[in-house]
Amino acid sequence: MIQSVRGTKDILPEDIHLWNFVEGVLKEKSKRYGYSELRTPVFEKTEVFVRSIGEETDIVNKEMYSFPDRSNESITLRPEGTAPLVRAVIQNSLIQQSNLLRLWYYGPFFRYERPQKGRQRQFHQYGAECIGSDYPESDAEIISLACDILKGVGIKNFNVLINSLGNNLSREKYRKELIAYLSKHLLELSEDSQRRFEKNPLRVLDSKDEKDIMITKSAPSILDYLDKESIEHFEGVKNILSKIKIDFIIHPKLVRGLDYYNHTVFEFQSSELGAQDSIGGGGRYNQLFAEFGAKQTPAVGFAFGIERLIIILDKLIEKDKLIQKPDVFIVSSLTPDDDYYLALLKKLRNMDLIVITDLNRRSFKAQMKESNRIEAKYAILLGEDEKKTNSISLKRLEDGFQQILSVDSIGSFNFVNK
Repeated sequence: MIQSVRGTKDILPEDIHLWNFVEGVLKEKSKRYGYSELRTPVFEKTEVFVRSIGEETDIVNKEMYSFPDRSNESITLRPEGTAPLVRAVIQNSLIQQSNLLRLWYYGPFFRYERPQKGRQRQFHQYGAECIGSDYPESDAEIISLACDILKGVGIKNFNVLINSLGNNLSREKYRKELIAYLSKHLLELSEDSQRRFEKNPLRVLDSKDEKDIMITKSAPSILDYLDKESIEHFEGVKNILSKIKIDFIIHPKLVRGLDYYNHTVFEFQSSELGAQDSIGGGGRYNQLFAEFGAKQTPAVGFAFGIERLIIILDKLIEKDKLIQKPDVFIVSSLTPDDDYYLALLKKLRNMDLIVITDLNRRSFKAQMKESNRIEAKYAILLGEDEKKTNSISLKRLEDGFQQILSVDSIGSFNFVNK
C-alpha cells in the first residue's frame, strides 16, 4: 500500500472540525483588527528566501525544498510567509496605494526537517504583517492581535517573551562585543554555531544545543548596547503593552531564527507543548524591503504554527462540541427519483439545514437506525400517505415526539432549536 510522504499528515474528518474552528477565529480576529487577507503561491523563486531569510540560517542551509524547473530556474516551496508577502506587496505596488498595510496570510508551508510532535515537513501557518509604520504602536498592535487570537481559540496559559535587537548601529556595536566573547569559547561551540559565528554570530544565541546554551548564558546582553533611538522604541512597545494589560517577559537572548529582524522581536510559548514550547513569534523587519531592491519600508509581523495550536487545543476542547450534527434525516420509502421526495429535499436544503438522506436504498427500519446513529435532530418520515396529503411526519429523535406538518408550513418551523 502506498503511504503518505514522511513528514506529512492527513487531516481526517474527525479532526477537521478543530481546524475549522481555529481558522474561523483567525479570520474573525484579523477582521476585528482591520487586517486583509493576501494569498501568495506555494512556490517562489529560490532567491526570494535566500535574499530575505539569510544564507546562514538553518532554513536556507538545511530545510528548503528547492529544485530546478523545466527552464532550469531554481524554485523553492515556501518555508515561511513574510518574504513572499513582501515580494507580493512590492510587485503589486500595494504600498503606493496605501501608506499603511494590514495584511494576513494562511496556508501550507514546507521545510525538510526531522518530523516530531507539532513539526511536520508540510505544516500550516497563520501570519499577520503591519507594513508602513515605524512606531512602537504597530509592534504593540501586532502582539495584541496575536494574544487575542490565542485567547480567542481558548489558550489562556501562555507567555509573551520580548527583546530588542536595536537598530543597525546598536546591533553592529553589540556584534563586535559578542564576537569577542564567543571567540574565547569557539572550540567549545557546536559545529553549527562555529559556522554561524563566521557569518552571523547573533544566531549562536538561537542555538538549541545544550552546551551552546550554557556558553551563551554568560554572553553580553544586547540590551546593554542599545542606543537612544533603540531604547526609546523598545520602551514605547513595553509601555503600550503594559497599558493594554499584556504581560510580557524580557528575554535578552531572544533573537529568533531569521536574519531580517531588527528592533522588537517576540515569541509566544506554552508549557502545554513540552520542551518544544514555542507556538510562534515574530518581530520588526525594517530592512527587508530594501533587500528586495525596493524603498526601505518599516514593517512588523508574526506567525503561528497551526499544528502547534491544534496540539494544545486537542487537550482543552471537546471536539464533539464542535461537530455540527445533522438537522434532518429523511427516512423515506419512496423511490429515490420521486418528484415529491426530491422537491422536499431541495426545499429543506434551501432553508440552510443540514439534511442527510439514505443513498443505499436500505429498509425503513435501517434508515431510522442510521438517523439515530448520526444523532440527527429530526427524522422526516416520508411515504405514500404523506405524499398524498402533501405533508411530512416529523419525529424529534431526542424524545420521540412526533407530529404531522404540511409541506407549506415547513418554512416557518424552527428545526435548529429543538
